Order: sequence, then C-alpha cells, then structure tokens
Amino acid sequence: MEKVNFKQMKDGTREEYEFLTAHEIDHTKHTADRLLAALVDLDKSLSGYQITRLGHSVQSATRAWRDGADIDWVVSALLHDIGDIYAPYNHDEYAATILKPFVREQCTWVVQTHGDFQMLYYGHHVGGDQHKRDRHRGNPYFDDCAEFCERWDQASFDPDHDDLPLNFFAPMVREVFDRKPYDPAVIRPDQREPLTNETAAATR
Repeated sequence: MEKVNFKQMKDGTREEYEFLTAHEIDHTKHTADRLLAALVDLDKSLSGYQITRLGHSVQSATRAWRDGADIDWVVSALLHDIGDIYAPYNHDEYAATILKPFVREQCTWVVQTHGDFQMLYYGHHVGGDQHKRDRHRGNPYFDDCAEFCERWDQASFDPDHDDLPLNFFAPMVREVFDRKPYDPAVIRPDQREPLTNETAAATR
C-alpha cells in the first residue's frame, strides 16, 4: 500500500490505519532534525538585534550548559524562541507545546510563561506591563522562570560571547525527542531541578 483509499476518515479500514500509524511513528523519529532545521530558519525572523535569532538561541543554551544545567534546561533554553517565525504573538506557548511531551513540567512552564517575565526588562519602554509576571506569583516555578530570564534569556544578545555551535547541542535535542512522550519519569510534575550546578559548571 502506498496510499490509503479513503477520502473521509470514517471510511478508513483497520489495515489503512495500521499503515498510517507505521508512517506516523517513522515521522516522529525525525522530529529533532526538523527542529534543528527550524532553528536555522529563525534567522529569517526578527532582525535589529546585534545577533541573529539563531545566535540568541545558541547563546542562551551555551549559558545554560556552562552553568551546569541539566539536559532539559539546556534544550529548553535552545528552543525557547522557536515560535518566533510561526507564532509571533504567542511564541512562548508555541515552544512550550513542542517541548511538553519530552521535558520536565518545570521547564515547560518556564518556557510557556517566559514572555510575561521578559516584560520586566522592556515593558515600560513600549507601553506594556513591566510587571506582567506578577500574575504568576505563587506558582512553584516562578523563581525558576525569573532566573531563566535573568541568566539565559535577557542576557543572550551579546555578539562577543563565546557561543557553542548549534551542532554541539544537536545530540541533546535528539536525546530529548527520542524519549517516550509524556513519560511520568520525565515529566515529574511539581518537581524542581536547579538551573545551575556549580560542580558541573566548573568542568565546562
């Protein structure tokens, strides 16, 4: 079978859906490669900064890596703005949706809300709510998002920073997206991991 025969899903047979399922499983195995390609495409989005959007992404991940952050944090830092091209009004939610099945809940929440937290640095300059993040006070991950933005996001627009190349992070992206989706051992609701690890950072 090369293609199914049905034109409406309700008319599909078991054989056809088994055929499609096999194709879908194979397709998911290449998610990491598609995301890495999409990161390169970020350079077609916002301009005007001293570095490109891809540069911002790898710089954020580089800072996370050198802080001794674990793989969930590093990959989340790398992909946190991947929605800039496709979802400019909710890029944070877009990125979080991509990450949600494969990383810790803590990281998903931080990526999903980092746009509100970033307003602290510029909201007052553009007529926005500089303290938009305050609506999230009381969330157990509030301080994590504040630290994520301070250490890795708002600080990562430096053209002179010694960034690691994208291909350095590619194996980490593949490892994360090869995980079983929504594995409770990975998602770990309500559990927190520090953004920095001084012992690990000293070796990087």
